[in-house]
Amino acid sequence: MPLTAPRRAFHALFPIVAIALWSGNVVVSRLSAHTIHPYAITFWRLVLAVVLMSVFVPAAAWRNRAAIVPQLPKLAFLGLLAMALFQCLSYEAAKTTTAANMAIMTALVPLLTMLLAVALLGETPTAGMVAGGLLSFAGLLWLITAGHPATLLAGGVHAGDLLMLCASSAYALYGVLLKRWHVGLPSWQSTYFQAIAALVFMLLPLSRLPLAEVLPTRASLPLIGYAGSLASVVLPFFWMQGVKHLGPSRCSLYMNLLPVFTAALAVGVLGEHLHAHHLIGGGVALAGVLLAQIWRAPLILQRAPRDVA
Repeated sequence: MPLTAPRRAFHALFPIVAIALWSGNVVVSRLSAHTIHPYAITFWRLVLAVVLMSVFVPAAAWRNRAAIVPQLPKLAFLGLLAMALFQCLSYEAAKTTTAANMAIMTALVPLLTMLLAVALLGETPTAGMVAGGLLSFAGLLWLITAGHPATLLAGGVHAGDLLMLCASSAYALYGVLLKRWHVGLPSWQSTYFQAIAALVFMLLPLSRLPLAEVLPTRASLPLIGYAGSLASVVLPFFWMQGVKHLGPSRCSLYMNLLPVFTAALAVGVLGEHLHAHHLIGGGVALAGVLLAQIWRAPLILQRAPRDVA
């Protein structure tokens, strides 16, 4: 039964709220840059997220244990990519780049996922992937060099931009593996065990820090609270509802709103300034992502076989 316009508009609120919360998390990352060590905030946000999910996930997970146990190695690696590596790199990147740049890099995840799917899953490349990839690369180049691409030759790119690009690539790989492995578990159960695995992985890097850098402070507690509850539990709920009602492809289009929401918050909360290179480079990069998502024509058209006389 086709959805009515009001119902479609209501369902669109799910990914919009999720992206708004994600934008808030980018700002939290910037606020945490000189407040708490990246390993520490990653660890404590996972602790809080696991505690909150433990209220409603374990009972159903125990009943589904026969399906969960064989998937634990895959869930562990997925958790390492999305909840440990992506977060640590993001928090480290926040030290030397802006919230606007971080959001634009993150919004490239759908495009990076498509490109990795071609390489790892053998999916057919589309014209949109190639054209969009080139367009996004040009926009990204303009963005990270502040409108002066020649500075690349002089090593003038912020380390944070490169770290954020690595973080986005890790998250894109997560999306590809999630599709390839077909874990087949309810979303909350999958998220719960990924978080537990990421928490275990974080123990090793955390053990190398002085105790003073590990323990939360009064300044870092609100940041941990947001990251561990709103960004790690509430955000996934709204995103899952969006995927359920709108489908993953349509939901991924809303990722293009991330830089817009983040820029507004960065200006209002962090006092960051938007410059022409943000608008031009970011706009071109996002246009490339959108082009890759909507232009689905195969790159190489298969010729119809000729009739043999």
